[in-house]
Amino acid sequence: MPWPSRKRDKGAVADKKEPDAKIAKTEEETSDKEEEKSSKPPAGSSKSGWKNWKKKESESGGEESKITYCHWLLKSEPESRLEKGVDVKFSVDDLKAQPNQTTCWDGVRNYQARNFLRSMKLGQQAFFYHSNCKEPGIVALVKIVKEAYPDHTQFDQKDPHYDSTSRKENPKWSMVDVQFVRMTKRFIPLSEIKAHHLAHKANGGPLKDMMLFSRQRLSIQPLTQEEFDFVLSLEEEKPR
Repeated sequence: MPWPSRKRDKGAVADKKEPDAKIAKTEEETSDKEEEKSSKPPAGSSKSGWKNWKKKESESGGEESKITYCHWLLKSEPESRLEKGVDVKFSVDDLKAQPNQTTCWDGVRNYQARNFLRSMKLGQQAFFYHSNCKEPGIVALVKIVKEAYPDHTQFDQKDPHYDSTSRKENPKWSMVDVQFVRMTKRFIPLSEIKAHHLAHKANGGPLKDMMLFSRQRLSIQPLTQEEFDFVLSLEEEKPR
């Protein structure tokens, strides 16, 4: 493995104060602050994203309305941070530098996040989300290129995410392989996504139940087709 266990989810933190993302986090041990210290103002009550999503819905016959999880949001830390002496930094640029722009998503140590990993299917797309940094948000798209298999870092005593209770005959932890697809047309900050979430929660809309705001500390989160399409449509709007 070219990089030491950089994905985290033992307790994915709420950005920025607590560690969160592509390295094993302790969701049970961190506080609820995924409203991360964003420096940009909220996206307000802009309705253009909603219009874009509604247009996509009508063009596709409304199939996105099915409540199933078929896309994902993967958090990773773009800034250096030592965990048991190992730098757990892993940005989208680090992913792009990997052979074939592909890496294993290891180090997940939260059971719910692990179960989400195990639910991922070949070819499904995910947002690559920079977390625990000055300006958290979505920077790129990736896709699943290998479905869940045992995470080797659980057996490596030198790895920050070694688990002495896991056995090779019955591994506790899994990982998938992901490949870079493309950068989003612009950075989509958490503050903007949150503003739409609050508006949709009050008035209805695809982001009203988005897990990014109900389970902030999870570093791996599922998205419905509606949620994914709406958030992706924001890349077509001017930054706020």
